[in-house]
Amino acid sequence: MTDLSQNPPGGLPDKRQVAASFSRAAESYDSVAALQRKVGAELLAQVSASISPQRWLDLGCGTGHFSRALGERFSASQGVALDIAEGMLRHARPLGGAQQFIAGDAERLPLRSASCDLLFSSLALQWCADFAAVLREAKRVLRPGGVLAFSSLCVGTLQELRDSWQAVDGFVHVNRFRRFEDYQRLCTASGLQVTSLQTQAEVLHYPDLRSLTHELKALGAHNLNPGRPGGLTGRARMLALLNAYEQFRQPQGLPATYQVVYGVLRKD
Repeated sequence: MTDLSQNPPGGLPDKRQVAASFSRAAESYDSVAALQRKVGAELLAQVSASISPQRWLDLGCGTGHFSRALGERFSASQGVALDIAEGMLRHARPLGGAQQFIAGDAERLPLRSASCDLLFSSLALQWCADFAAVLREAKRVLRPGGVLAFSSLCVGTLQELRDSWQAVDGFVHVNRFRRFEDYQRLCTASGLQVTSLQTQAEVLHYPDLRSLTHELKALGAHNLNPGRPGGLTGRARMLALLNAYEQFRQPQGLPATYQVVYGVLRKD
């Protein structure tokens, strides 16, 4: 019997949809990725200065921003950038940073066992339904003493938008995310040593709802849920959504909360 305990209710998006959506967003992604840059920089700061990998992997490299940052920090190392979205790799490859750019899946890494000293993954693993498989693959690919450093998203992300839609029609219009307790449980059971695992809220503000939804689409991170409602959203429902979201308005604008998970795990 398949264990569904690690998956959010209703499941996560189909990987082919995720790959296609992020491929389409490759050209627009960097223009709206301020949060992604901040979170990745925070994650990189959590990677110990004592680490000197011979080979590192940027897992879910996207446009390659952090592949280039890793390449600068570990200039004597060999770098591998991997993403499930071919469009992202086409964008990243000419910009360098890594020696290899590979299309691949975090749940089935196309890498030899014990071939990397550092796996770095920022805001990519929330799209993986089988996080236990991600951790198994990380453990397999890491050399003894190697480190997995990841950031992801958990329940509570875009809660304002979720609650606003719930008030309008009760359908799922916002991507589902794993509970932080599931990250804790799966990391503890992974066989890797958990050096740190924490969650931190990041709140962005927007002048209006259109600005938020435009940004989500430009990132490729708009609603990818299975079972999402089809067809166009009617004018009356959109007006109801706008009114519902206005209840959250703060002096800085309309808030959008991201619950970010940071984890650093080591292979003994």
